[in-house]
Amino acid sequence: MPVDPVDLTARLVRCPSVTPDEGGALDLLQALLSDAGFDCTRVDRGGVSNLFARWGPRGHARTFGFNGHTDVVPIGRAEDWTHDPFGAEQADGFLYGRGATDMKSGVAAFAAAAVDFVTDTPPEGAVVLAITGDEEGDSVDGTAALLDWMAEVGERLSVCLVGEPTCPDTLGEMMKIGRRGSLNAWITVRGTQGHSAYPHRALNPLPAVARLVDRLASQALDEGTEHFDPSTLAVVTVDTGNPATNVIPAETRATLNIRFNDLHSGDSLARRLQDEAATIDAAFGTKTEVRVKVSGEAFLTPPGPLSELVSSAVAAETGVTPVLSTSGGTSDARFVKDHCPVVEFGLVGKTMHAVDERVEVAQIGQLKAIYGRILRAYFA
Repeated sequence: MPVDPVDLTARLVRCPSVTPDEGGALDLLQALLSDAGFDCTRVDRGGVSNLFARWGPRGHARTFGFNGHTDVVPIGRAEDWTHDPFGAEQADGFLYGRGATDMKSGVAAFAAAAVDFVTDTPPEGAVVLAITGDEEGDSVDGTAALLDWMAEVGERLSVCLVGEPTCPDTLGEMMKIGRRGSLNAWITVRGTQGHSAYPHRALNPLPAVARLVDRLASQALDEGTEHFDPSTLAVVTVDTGNPATNVIPAETRATLNIRFNDLHSGDSLARRLQDEAATIDAAFGTKTEVRVKVSGEAFLTPPGPLSELVSSAVAAETGVTPVLSTSGGTSDARFVKDHCPVVEFGLVGKTMHAVDERVEVAQIGQLKAIYGRILRAYFA
């Protein structure tokens, strides 16, 4: 009996798996996959639940992997929803609920496709599902934990498809072959506090931080590359916390975010920020501290057999040939790319993280059909 991906999506949505709570979602999937002959292992770390499921021999040269997550962001104010956020209610052709789009429908579609595939036409090779409960959180103990465990026990993927929503408006219009890197920086500029009537006795850090953020925001990082748009730098806040009008503050802070392409690395951008800060300190006499956190490096899976495999399956099922894109934020593909070639394809993502998050019911079945076609073509 084929697995109904709509019913599976609904059952997953009813699991209140707000990061880092598992909420029963991985238990549900483990039971389904175990019954279908998958060897399932819970790879829990740091209070986060993760599931690794393999059908077929370990270490086979043809091992197709799916990656996804069952954790979801908080619902916000329940009274703003017109449908129960964990009710999986259907109305007007949509299934409503937190995670309906991001990404319990994607997990349901690839789990259903994988179960049907290994049941109906057992392949020469292996199929792996690596599902995490920490994609929406810090992502320290999610897919990264799964990959660490895989390295320890000798599990390998040949290729991987991440089922994140990738399409802006229409199913099939876009797939991801890479992602920009993301860097956050917290800048603290220190001077000397004093009376505003006697500015010569103080060292005001505000003009220095204003000059620094203006320099950083005004300089183009690059002009883009063949597969990436130009990198961007956004100053997201400048804070002093000074309620007094007659006091020059001792320090002020700024925070910025950089989304960068494959011309840069987190380290090279951190050095650039430090160099700019040193230039400002030399001009103003301030002391500046720059603290950097890199959420993910830019990466690209060059167009080739894997992207062609996915693109052909999408076109066959939807009549739409997807654009190969590197747009958007970060995803767990940033971890998988160090293990094997990886691309992303999934549903339309317009309502993810929104109130009344919903997925078009018909598209869940279409997505399962696409994933099933990919498996058949890969193992053919």
